[in-house]
Amino acid sequence: MSALREIPCAVITDAVRRLFIEANCELGEDVLAAVSRSAASERTELGRDVLEKIIENASIARQEAVPLCQDTGLALVFAEIGQDVHVVGGLFGEAVQEGVRQAYRDGYLRKSVCDPFSRMNTGDNTPAVIHMELVAGDRIRIVAMPKGGGSENMSSLTMLVPSAGRDEIVKHIVGRVKEAGPNPCPPVIVGVGIGGSMEKAVIMAKKSLLRPVGQASPDERLAGLEMEILKKVNRLGIGPQGYGGDVTALAVHVEAMPCHIASLPVAVNIQCHVARHKEAVV
Repeated sequence: MSALREIPCAVITDAVRRLFIEANCELGEDVLAAVSRSAASERTELGRDVLEKIIENASIARQEAVPLCQDTGLALVFAEIGQDVHVVGGLFGEAVQEGVRQAYRDGYLRKSVCDPFSRMNTGDNTPAVIHMELVAGDRIRIVAMPKGGGSENMSSLTMLVPSAGRDEIVKHIVGRVKEAGPNPCPPVIVGVGIGGSMEKAVIMAKKSLLRPVGQASPDERLAGLEMEILKKVNRLGIGPQGYGGDVTALAVHVEAMPCHIASLPVAVNIQCHVARHKEAVV
């Protein structure tokens, strides 16, 4: 039997603090590469100009250590916790919340979290939303994901009839992007969760956004679905920032699992072009 590895809460807090500041100021190389490819293929002058401005904005944000967007997001954390880890000095969740609190204070990031009824701001961008998974090993993998409100508002969960089939699933997802129009600040990344239960479909859709932009699903069936949906979405003509053009989405990422015989949950989680997330292993 292996001994438990102890990880102090302070280590977790420091990692979360750093990750949220970095995520808000540094756009990932995978996103930048996808935007650059799109700028080269976009046929409209205005669309190309928007994509070039996105690249310029990312460069300035990185160089000057300022946020990529004024909406610095609701703080989401995906944590894979090794079963041979013992967190000491407090609770894991409290350590994460303190890291978020410090990040939004020290990084001068906009605090966007409020009470759902009074709309009173909590003042420190907490509470963060934490998704935890127990895995093998003696490490903790932490992924920080600031999620903007504009794109989140365009996301949805629908319980399709079980007989809907592949074509209806594709039609629904493309229709959701069409309905969203310019609101989620395209070019977007479309995260999709199919199957499972109501809440599992939503989590799969969101977690799919952590995949490197444009990396196909290892499941050939899902990879083909991703490509089909992407082509149809980009034929909508919404274009960069909704000005029209060829590039409405940079990628479509689909995750799926079996579901109940009476159900067919389909979740669509749309991400704006500022697809921010950073990770660390402690």
